[in-house]
Amino acid sequence: MTRTTVGYDSAGIRIAAHLYTPDTPAPGPRPALVVGHPGTGVKEQTSGTYARLMAERGFVTLAFDAAHQGESGGLPRGLEDPAQRVEDFKAAVSYLTTRAEVDAERIGLLGICASGGYSLAATGGDHRVGAVATVCTADPSRQFRLGADDGQDPAVFQALLDAAARARTAAARGEDPGVMTMFPETAEQARALGGEHGVEGFEYYCTSRGGHARSARFLAWESVDRLAFYDAFFAVPLIAPRPMLQIVGERAVTAWMAVEAHQRATGPKELYRIPGASHVDLYDKREYIEPAVEKLTDFFTTALGTAI
Repeated sequence: MTRTTVGYDSAGIRIAAHLYTPDTPAPGPRPALVVGHPGTGVKEQTSGTYARLMAERGFVTLAFDAAHQGESGGLPRGLEDPAQRVEDFKAAVSYLTTRAEVDAERIGLLGICASGGYSLAATGGDHRVGAVATVCTADPSRQFRLGADDGQDPAVFQALLDAAARARTAAARGEDPGVMTMFPETAEQARALGGEHGVEGFEYYCTSRGGHARSARFLAWESVDRLAFYDAFFAVPLIAPRPMLQIVGERAVTAWMAVEAHQRATGPKELYRIPGASHVDLYDKREYIEPAVEKLTDFFTTALGTAI
């Protein structure tokens, strides 16, 4: 497997990506996968891990940094723009169609966490995508509005909207709008704010376990009101008759979002649970990633054709 640094445009923004290509010989162009990272993540973290593992199984894979984040372009930095995130997936598909080693008729999407929701939306609106799979499906809009476990006090999101409104006014007056800090300073603070799910996110993003210098520590405040009205699952019924697979951890507090997306799907669909795994366990823990990758390999091999 060879990793190559590449780039392409998404709605006028330069996207930084890693292209993974199998080193084994193939009789012709291969099926390919676009792999999207979780919210605040970068291509060097869990999306890169899945991209590498799927390339080892014969797929050409592309892991990219979302616009406004990581090594990709776009201002303001740290903007979470749902429409742009969906466009990033479609631009990645366009890029793959230009690669000689890729069969343009056999391209799938693989979204992890936030990119799970965005990949479903992108597939619904892009008929070049032959199949879509997600790991730890999350819709950032639902998570901001309702909480990771669907139990958040509505006042929390209203307070975030208040802060976003103040930031827009400050920017209009030429003042510093500030940013929304994503992680607290300690694991104890993370537990107080988000329970075990919060601690797991902190341990992955803010320690040597999975932390990366370019992983987002903040979001631009205008992300909040852009997320307020977005629904990543609106286009799920449009995916049919193409197949959809969602993989979730058995213990994931976010699994309710995958269940909702599954219920909206009208075509071939599967909701597959990894025993014992939480949401973040599926980012990097080998004992949970391995069965997920095997399931993904079977799914995309059937949906897109033999990879190896």
